[in-house]
Amino acid sequence: MIADLKPYSVYKESGLPWLGAVPKHWDMRPAFGAFLPNHERNYGMKERTVLSLSYGRIVIKPEEKLHGLVPESFETYQIVNPGDIVLRTTDLQNDHTSLRVGMVRDRGIITSAYLALRVKVGVSPDFGFQFLNVWDASKAIYGYGSGLRQNLDFSHFKRMPVSVPPPAEQAAIVRFLAWAGGRLERAIRAKRKVIALLNEQKQAIIARTVTRGIDPSVPLKPSGISWLAEIPQHWTIVRNLALFTHRVEQGIPGLPVLQVSLHSGITAEDLDQFGRAKRLIADHTKYKLIRKSDLAYNTMRMWQGAAGVCPTDGLVSPAYVVVKPRIGVDPRFYEFVFRTVVYKQQINRYSTGIVSDRNRLYWESFKQMPNFLLPVEEQQEICRFIQEETSSLDAAIKRLQREIELLREYRTRLVADVVTGKLDVREAAGRLPIAVVPDIGEDDANQGIDPEAEDEEAVA
Repeated sequence: MIADLKPYSVYKESGLPWLGAVPKHWDMRPAFGAFLPNHERNYGMKERTVLSLSYGRIVIKPEEKLHGLVPESFETYQIVNPGDIVLRTTDLQNDHTSLRVGMVRDRGIITSAYLALRVKVGVSPDFGFQFLNVWDASKAIYGYGSGLRQNLDFSHFKRMPVSVPPPAEQAAIVRFLAWAGGRLERAIRAKRKVIALLNEQKQAIIARTVTRGIDPSVPLKPSGISWLAEIPQHWTIVRNLALFTHRVEQGIPGLPVLQVSLHSGITAEDLDQFGRAKRLIADHTKYKLIRKSDLAYNTMRMWQGAAGVCPTDGLVSPAYVVVKPRIGVDPRFYEFVFRTVVYKQQINRYSTGIVSDRNRLYWESFKQMPNFLLPVEEQQEICRFIQEETSSLDAAIKRLQREIELLREYRTRLVADVVTGKLDVREAAGRLPIAVVPDIGEDDANQGIDPEAEDEEAVA
């Protein structure tokens, strides 16, 4: 059905490069003729359901995530209702990756740092959301705003042309996109499930190897720690302090900013085509120095496996702990150890904090944690073995991830072409069931955004 879609017969120019030509019978009006800013504040605490813009969706924020906020602060929040559209309008200058537009499905309150809009008569909330979503996805939104960090207000785009189809056509567009999005979401979800199975297989290989070694016939002995039964007889149990020293050094000018990923270890924040970091920090004193072959972990994400071996000298956030391996320690082996399920469970025991998912593992606790000590030659042999045994799994995972990226790109392009009138879906939508329920799945909560970011507010 998608392949059979055709353009409209007659077009007119919209006056906007990102919008291009639109169907001639569509109404062109300024944004203030389609959207109205919502200025309803939560004075008197009329509403207590706190909402958050998370990966392009407006979700209810659990009470345990309301850290650092007191009830009085919610009086400054704005009240939003189902059908309202929320835009994260801050920091356009520095953040070109986040999904900035979300549709409200539940009445509640959301930070007044965001812009909440309501549609005017003749505009469907769902179509209005899709239009602004295309504006965001096309990166055209970054041409607006003002200030040092390029913040956006309704006054900055209220005269921007908006193309509005007739109401029946808006409904057809929304219905078709719900159907097409559901099909693509199911395909993406199926691939993500395969990736999860491959990752489980990979983790099983790693966990077995780093806790028992390569030789299945080697004699074993009791480990002496409750969470691990037996280990090879020639291995010993030591504290992390015997394996690493704490590196606390101020950053050096000119070094790239590095970050720890849950999936890919330590990488540069942003690389150019030659693999060099695009962003260098002017004030290096706010960052920590990390040297090649050091190991670093995110104090708040270590329980999820956010640790890695550094491939080059660089700078890292002060929220990271940097450790230097002692002689006889291959940090690659211990990166594998730290990412095992059994070790991550122990990290939670040693972490401190008020809320479980906000617990932090500091050096003072990390250094007391038990770990394995084995000959460095065996550590290196285990690393080579894991690489050989998991290379085919990594290749399959990478291929599936690329397929998901292509499906996401196709979905983004399809939505843009339909919402801006490049493809006519009226006939196709007429053949669909009257009520098409959008298939909201896990990929809708993670459309190309780093899953390590808790929500858009966290990176604002």
